[in-house]
Amino acid sequence: MHRWIVTVYNPAIVYNPSGMSARMQKERSTSQFAHTLASLREMILRGEFQPGERLLTVPLAARLGVSRTPIRLALERLAQEGILEMGPGNSFAVGEFTVNDIWDAVEARGALEGAAARLAAERLEDICELDRLWRLSDQLDAFVLDGPLMRPVEGQTEEDKRNAVSRYAELNQELHAAVVDLAKSRMLRWSLDRVQTIPFVRPSSAITFPSSQNIMTLAIEHHYSILEAIGNREGARAENLAREHARLSRRNLELTLKGGAAGKPARGLSLIRKGS
Repeated sequence: MHRWIVTVYNPAIVYNPSGMSARMQKERSTSQFAHTLASLREMILRGEFQPGERLLTVPLAARLGVSRTPIRLALERLAQEGILEMGPGNSFAVGEFTVNDIWDAVEARGALEGAAARLAAERLEDICELDRLWRLSDQLDAFVLDGPLMRPVEGQTEEDKRNAVSRYAELNQELHAAVVDLAKSRMLRWSLDRVQTIPFVRPSSAITFPSSQNIMTLAIEHHYSILEAIGNREGARAENLAREHARLSRRNLELTLKGGAAGKPARGLSLIRKGS
């Protein structure tokens, strides 16, 4: 009697010399792409590349210690965000913005955040949903009015001041994001994420010290009024307040362009066309 051994090809079984599962490989690839994207964006905003300068895949891959695939994907994403411009032969060059470009983007952010505040008021199901936002508002209030920005301690260094500004920016960004979360709109979140990739459009992105002290105090009052309007289900009022609040970014940038920042130059300043 003959025994026949039949081998059935299964396309799902792929030779994998690394020993990693498909899921692990995907997670590693996603993580590498996210790291590459963040690194390239930061390098551009720090001014390591000049407007119009071409970014080449091979040198960037060698510099960041990754393969060309995540570099290529990151360049494509940054082109979608508007920080890079696509050229002939799928090449990429650092983009450039006029001051009017920034103003228009700030207006767009204001319209979106205004819509988010209105929807948050209209879709509020329980007043307790605002608890986290009030806590963030209280933290910002204490940080600005009684913290190291307004009441510098003896021996405070320039680095301490920069760290304090960074902490304020983090809390402020978290509060703005929480208002958008209350809107319960994926499309609004997606749209805001896109417009806020443009330099100086995100809340607090152009905060300067000590020039922005008065603006910070005004921002605290705005936050209180916006949250109060949302809690009272006053959608139209919340929208108008949020739109006006977004214009503080313009005032901050005007101070930055006049040289109001202490310490190192603001991120992204090199991408703004001189004299525009």
